[in-house]
Amino acid sequence: MEPMQYETAVKRLEEIVALLEKGGQTLDESVRLFEEGATLAAFCNKALKEAELKITKLSEAGDENDG
Repeated sequence: MEPMQYETAVKRLEEIVALLEKGGQTLDESVRLFEEGATLAAFCNKALKEAELKITKLSEAGDENDG
């Protein structure tokens, strides 16, 4: 299985939010969607933190090379 991409996760998370806001699912389906959404949100949060860390490291390395 191909690793999940941030953009794909965000798109699916948006779909889940829309489905939950619309309603009409059974309780079991709503819980399943909520669980999937929580997993996707955690994945996105981790991806953003990793990207921020990379940018910080690159910025610091650039500052060292400038000085």
